[in-house]
Amino acid sequence: MHFESPIKRRKSRQIMVGNVAVGGDAPISIQSMTNTETCDVDATVAQIRAIANAGADIVRVSIPSMDAAEAFKHIRKQISTPLVADIHFDYKIALKVAEYGVDCLRINPGNIGNKDRVRAVVDSARDKNIPIRIGINAGSLEKDLQKKYGEPTPDALVESAFRQIDYFDAFDFQEFKISLKASDIFMTVEAYRKIASQIDNPLHLGITEAGGLRSGTVKSSIGLGLLLMDGIGDTLRVSLAADPVQEVKVGWDMLRSLKLRSRGINFIACPSCSRQNFDVIKTMNQLEERLEDITIPMDVAVIGCVVNGPGEAKEVDLGLTGGTPNNLIYLDGKPDTKVKNPELVDELERMIREKAAKKEAEAANLILKV
Repeated sequence: MHFESPIKRRKSRQIMVGNVAVGGDAPISIQSMTNTETCDVDATVAQIRAIANAGADIVRVSIPSMDAAEAFKHIRKQISTPLVADIHFDYKIALKVAEYGVDCLRINPGNIGNKDRVRAVVDSARDKNIPIRIGINAGSLEKDLQKKYGEPTPDALVESAFRQIDYFDAFDFQEFKISLKASDIFMTVEAYRKIASQIDNPLHLGITEAGGLRSGTVKSSIGLGLLLMDGIGDTLRVSLAADPVQEVKVGWDMLRSLKLRSRGINFIACPSCSRQNFDVIKTMNQLEERLEDITIPMDVAVIGCVVNGPGEAKEVDLGLTGGTPNNLIYLDGKPDTKVKNPELVDELERMIREKAAKKEAEAANLILKV
């Protein structure tokens, strides 16, 4: 189970969002966005912390007004996670949060106003070493592009992006990343593929307005999975009508599945059937809930019978194979402990935590030796 991803990533230039590298050979970073009222500082800080604790590398906060910009000043003082300010229409808001220590500005130059206003934002970003994200969205294309193409299309998204890139080229500013998002998978994927072959700036991936937790996860997994398999993408947000923490969890599951990043427990579990010797679904639900705090990468197999159980258990850090009268737990590929159903979850949790602590100690010792 321990092998490198065969995906060859697109070569992109690297920018820094706070202390997180985006692009180049940096790991693909995971983002989410707060949905609290930004002026409610306590609620926003609490949600940013929850998102970061779930594994987000970067968190975006909407700054729709000067009052929100002032609230951001107080949020910034309490948060060490890199923060992106989402800004539309009023360039003065961008200038204000730049003063207050934002790590990245998300703007659409097309709705910021004339060239002088865009220049003011770029000059401020340059002076303070703040990168910018150009956010292109199918739902807010320029009116002339809507008229030209009749409807949002991949070519329309790319043309809109190059308009904004031309602004930044004119100002000799290259510290930016780009997103081209649509709610349609095919449009999004084609747009990203088109622009990926024409520029080397980092790309922020997302299927916008993907839907609720289940449907949005499926749609995002298909669209982002296609792009990630192509090696396209330097940072991503899974956009769900759900708790932002769930966006982060889904993002991690995507990257783990493609062997692009590892964090926490990678469970290999059977779907359960009449051969199972214990309740696989109940066991998995309990283990996932109990072990969310573990961040060290681990592979754990939970298989209900002896058909595939031993084979899977031999390839992971810890594996469970259902059996009669006892279930068998493998440790590092070797049979280790027999356990009956009533003690099953408690014993698995204990052994997983012990293994995780051992791996953390080994990792710490390796760092000290280096």
